[in-house]
Amino acid sequence: MNDVLERLAELLEQRKTADPQTSYVAKLYSKGMDAVLKKVGEEAAETILAAKDGDPQKVIYETADLWFHCMVMLAQAGLKPQDVLDELARREGLSGIAEKASRKEK
Repeated sequence: MNDVLERLAELLEQRKTADPQTSYVAKLYSKGMDAVLKKVGEEAAETILAAKDGDPQKVIYETADLWFHCMVMLAQAGLKPQDVLDELARREGLSGIAEKASRKEK
């Protein structure tokens, strides 16, 4: 699984220097973080609607779109998928209640 994320992350980095006329991702980058965040929000809403409809294929499709746009957001912010995976690993085995409580203490 990480291989796919790594390859996609590399491609998204390459798109930072691509022509916005020929690359969807380069076009998003050129519009700035607000445009990227708008797409993440749109894709999140579409994912929610797909899950509500109960069609597994729609859920998979929309979740893939959401993950893709979240990766664009990470790249725009100078972050990598591994940063998120590291955070998930840090939380592994923690109670959700305890993890949320630890955030309030910071």
